[in-house]
Amino acid sequence: MKVYITILLALVISTCCNAYDSLIMQTNGLDKNISISLVADGISIPWAMVQLPSDEILISERKGELRVIKNGRLLSKRITGLPLIHSNGQGGLLDLKLHPDFLKNQWIYFTYASKDGKSSGSNTALMRATLNISNLSLTDQKLLYKAQPNSKKGQHYGGRIVFDDKGFIFFSIGDRGQRNVNPQDLSKDGGKIYRLHDDGKVPSDNPFSDQDGFKSAIFSYGHRNPQGISIDPRTKNIWSHEHGPRGGDEVNIIKKAINYGWPEISYGINYNGTKFTDKTEDSKMAQPVLYWTPSIAPSGMIYVSSDKYPLLQGKFLVGSMKFDHLVLLTIEGEQVLSQEKVFEDIGRTRSLLQGKDGYIYVGIDGVGIKRLIPE
Repeated sequence: MKVYITILLALVISTCCNAYDSLIMQTNGLDKNISISLVADGISIPWAMVQLPSDEILISERKGELRVIKNGRLLSKRITGLPLIHSNGQGGLLDLKLHPDFLKNQWIYFTYASKDGKSSGSNTALMRATLNISNLSLTDQKLLYKAQPNSKKGQHYGGRIVFDDKGFIFFSIGDRGQRNVNPQDLSKDGGKIYRLHDDGKVPSDNPFSDQDGFKSAIFSYGHRNPQGISIDPRTKNIWSHEHGPRGGDEVNIIKKAINYGWPEISYGINYNGTKFTDKTEDSKMAQPVLYWTPSIAPSGMIYVSSDKYPLLQGKFLVGSMKFDHLVLLTIEGEQVLSQEKVFEDIGRTRSLLQGKDGYIYVGIDGVGIKRLIPE
């Protein structure tokens, strides 16, 4: 399959709320001789992927299974020891991350839809467990965070996870389809990005840790449904993207105590075409660094460091579930300088992984896992 580059038009806005003129997206001469091969099929919704030091690739199947690719083959046996997972709408088994010191402690972290709690329905939970890859099992499970209360709604679980260079774990929980209740209320879970120590304790310098009635794990708020988080290794900035409604998908730099505006400000509208706000800016709320109108339904986000793809190297890749392509973002400091549509027709991309072998792996709904191979 050949790679085609299409010039896009985008509006880039800095986090300082300084509006820039629209930028024409320039092609960068990306080598078209990149083939796309199928690594494993039989996975319906590959929500996330991680690779172990021993080379196995783990895939979270949203319906509640943890799968393994070993020596290039998808094993029929699933990893056991997962908690009860509520496979419901957009909920199920979500993101996966290895502890930075995985070789020593064998800890794996994952988010999932959990029914735990007094109310019916479910909400996003974060769990740590010890991975025993030799017998494909999880043990010593420890629930680190469970959003409350549960909701019967089946959308906006968020669930993306990232570790920063200081060992803090960040994870997202979407607004759970309750935009007028959760995102702007610091006493409620939902529509937030959270920060914890690796054992689940709340850092003492979290912005709301000493305020009565507030959720002390909150790091930032005013989000809709963040499903991509990645760290720029050059600047240590935490970049996130989130789904808007009809238009208004956003790319943001996640900063402490910042309100990102949902649903008070937005570049999107309701799915039926009506407005839910007349405001796109507010002096007390951050502007997105980049937004997409129409929505691309972003999912998955990685920084490309591999020298196998010289013209992707040092840039970010984002999946588009709506348009079946990837988006290549050129980022410098706190600005998105350009974006390019690449790998058109690759499929409904759900997850991305740069493997230890330097190749990029793409999880595609209804297909499985594909690999990008420079020829």
